[in-house]
Amino acid sequence: MKCGLLGEKLGHSYSPRIHGELADYAYRLYEKSPEELDAFLRGGDWDGLNVTIPYKKTVLPYCTQLSDRARRIGAVNTLVRLPDGGILGENTDAYGFEKLIGRAGIAVTGKKCLVFGSGGASVMACAVLQDLGAGSVTVVSRRGEDNYDNLGRHADAALLVNTTPLGMYPHTGVSPVALDAFPACEAVLDVVYNPARTEFLLQAERRGIPHAGGLYMLVAQAKRSAELFTGSTIPDAEIDRIEGLLRREMLNIVLIGMPGCGKSTIARALGRALGRPVVEADQLIAEEAGCSIPAIFEREGEEGFRRRESAVLCEQGKRSGIILSTGGGCVTREENYAFLHQNGTILWLQRDTSRLPKEGRPISLRSDLDELYAKRRPCYERFADLVIDNNGSVKETAEKIREVLA
Repeated sequence: MKCGLLGEKLGHSYSPRIHGELADYAYRLYEKSPEELDAFLRGGDWDGLNVTIPYKKTVLPYCTQLSDRARRIGAVNTLVRLPDGGILGENTDAYGFEKLIGRAGIAVTGKKCLVFGSGGASVMACAVLQDLGAGSVTVVSRRGEDNYDNLGRHADAALLVNTTPLGMYPHTGVSPVALDAFPACEAVLDVVYNPARTEFLLQAERRGIPHAGGLYMLVAQAKRSAELFTGSTIPDAEIDRIEGLLRREMLNIVLIGMPGCGKSTIARALGRALGRPVVEADQLIAEEAGCSIPAIFEREGEEGFRRRESAVLCEQGKRSGIILSTGGGCVTREENYAFLHQNGTILWLQRDTSRLPKEGRPISLRSDLDELYAKRRPCYERFADLVIDNNGSVKETAEKIREVLA
């Protein structure tokens, strides 16, 4: 069986990885120009396809059968070659989005819903929300009747859904709207899956309301596609398993803690054990400045160093699957939290202050370490997802981290 993903420009895709976990068929990336599309679809050298931008509507005329939902949405993302040579078109994105809503435990019935964006994902999301009994579903777009200049009329919206690419890697840190404009908001969904936490979702996290990104939806729609390709039933538990697997692989491991607490040493040990690239924030700062950290402090002061540090963390925090060792004072700037948290699990390495070296560390040299720790402790607590004791051996600490992240 030959299956794969069809698009014009595909780049990196998680689809082969996901389908490799779901079934044993070959799954390839089919990057086709518009001029190549007709011959490819009619050629028949495939059994099942997922379809992405810009062909979700283009392939409609090739479908001899359409599911009711695909017809209603007016777009398909899954094609299945039928025994008679015909082609079935289905929209498994809708299945995935519905599963995402259920996984997030979000009640839709009777709720006022706002969907940001007017593309194919927006049409799909609106159809699912309506099927689930939403009280109303309004599309907000740049030039529509409901746009970003008159959001005030929808301040009572209960569910907000982003279907735009805003906040997607590599252009992270932006959101379609500020949640402050929606005091009645009860839940937030974002179809973007990289980074794991878009700025849209981070706002919901700060407000303590239910929220979810698009990774679960991506895996769920792939599961449904695999069922259609193979004619078999795949347990829903596979969605959870594969989503968890991908999330662990994608999320960065970010190490924070006092200067000299062992972040660099533990990062290197983890890198060797896990086969992940290791990034030293201070090393990058020094390389970009063309001088040592103490020299930066002498030349630009702490404020200049912190600006350089935030710029490095902004770029490195966008990446996936790295181990990032940070400087001890990065937690003193609140903006760094979003940079590190958007695609990372933040681990606070704790070591007794009596065991912390001062050499080569400008702030440590001029500070009482107990006082410095007392001052920074609330910041470490605010940033940390997990706390790891690093008073033992390197091997012991690395093993603790591997266990808690497994």
